[in-house]
Amino acid sequence: MQQQPTHLVVMGVAGSGKTTLAAALSQRLGWTCAEADEFHPPRNIDKMRRGIPLEDADRWPWLAEIRDWMTAQGRAGASTVLTCSALKKSYRQLLSEAEGRVVFLHLQGGADLISRRMQDREGHFMPPALLPSQLATLEPLTEEELRAGSLRLDIARSPEELAAAVVEALDLPAL
Repeated sequence: MQQQPTHLVVMGVAGSGKTTLAAALSQRLGWTCAEADEFHPPRNIDKMRRGIPLEDADRWPWLAEIRDWMTAQGRAGASTVLTCSALKKSYRQLLSEAEGRVVFLHLQGGADLISRRMQDREGHFMPPALLPSQLATLEPLTEEELRAGSLRLDIARSPEELAAAVVEALDLPAL
């Protein structure tokens, strides 16, 4: 019997290390990797560049497109690694509608560390000034989500340590 595809959604606020962990997991597992930012329409990116936080009306079509991409990958038999802030439980519920097993990996860390990381990175449209609005919006994983297999991860650990911990905790087939 073929195992159903798994979609790992590396989530958290901007600057928490989603891209770095997703790349490490993709390499370790040999799975397709995508950045949720690639799914944003130009108007969303323009708003964020101008320092304007997105509203739910901006996010719903974007999240539906991500869900549909995961479903298409799953139907093709592919497991995926995806970065997506997935700040609210309602957003995660929509993403969970994708075909296959959807697991959220919540990168958690202190605001000071995340702010320093955001200030040190180059070429990203999300300004550090939006971090407080992301932290205010963030709804951490619930106990129900954790029981379903999602994980909380401490960003003080290295990306390699986190990737190894995810593979072990979820009993995933590493390359």
